[in-house]
Amino acid sequence: MTALVGAATSGPGAPPEVEPVDEPVAGRKRRRWAPYLLLLPGGLWLLLFFVLPSVQLAATSLYDRSGSLETGYQQAFAVGNYLEAIQAYWPHLVRSAVYAGIATVICLVLGYPLAYAIAQKSGRWRNLLLVCVIAPFFTTFLVRTLAWKSILSDNGWLVGFFRGLPFVPDDFRLLATPAAVVCGLVYNFLPFMVLPLYASLDRLDGRLLEASRDLYAKPAATFRKVTLPLSMPGVIAGTLLTFIPAAGDYINAELLGTPNEYMIGNVIDSAFLVRLDYPQAAALSFLLMATILVMVFSYVRAAGTEEVV
Repeated sequence: MTALVGAATSGPGAPPEVEPVDEPVAGRKRRRWAPYLLLLPGGLWLLLFFVLPSVQLAATSLYDRSGSLETGYQQAFAVGNYLEAIQAYWPHLVRSAVYAGIATVICLVLGYPLAYAIAQKSGRWRNLLLVCVIAPFFTTFLVRTLAWKSILSDNGWLVGFFRGLPFVPDDFRLLATPAAVVCGLVYNFLPFMVLPLYASLDRLDGRLLEASRDLYAKPAATFRKVTLPLSMPGVIAGTLLTFIPAAGDYINAELLGTPNEYMIGNVIDSAFLVRLDYPQAAALSFLLMATILVMVFSYVRAAGTEEVV
């Protein structure tokens, strides 16, 4: 029987056996190096415009502050620059974290319903609503903040409306207050919250929501048990994209506040461009980056997920 099978498979009418052809060594090498070649442009960009400036900034933060631009700074590994910066400007660091945190929470409260409505309820108006969300980006950051300065001014219609209420004092004002700075942060960074939320909510499987309703879950329970957990990657990405730039912002505090509302970004800007104290400015920059990194990693760990995009 075995002989017959062998004859049938090796006879003149049987298909010829195809021997595997080894891939050339050069082809295997090209395939192995292809991913690294694709990463090369982005890696060079990060090296030139992020890693090298960061190394230079770290070196500058350790210069001896007794020098100047005229006499030149000397590398003295002055770690004390960081201690002096913390002692002198810790209120600005705390204020930056508080303002950015409040603005992030407000953006989440405002942005989540908006993103949900666009993703699940907008229908044929979806593209138009998305354009409206990103439309502020068509105008520069500075012009948008100046517009808010006009809206919140003492002679503006908004303050006039509040002063017309019987329980609001005549000297009520919004400009040059912490509320004005937070309002500017919320307005300027709200799209950074809405877009990741929309991307996450748009991927929701409608069958899961239908199954929740079939199991007699109320809308609040459906949101708490299904919608919110599945949209957590968008929530985390949105809060990070909002908090990180808001913590380092200085335009809103400069235009909408007073020195009493200045954030750490205003101090760094003044140290670099006005006081020309490069070592302290560099030390403050690294302190800001370290503070943000600690808060971000703590937040991501507490959120219980690493999928943030």
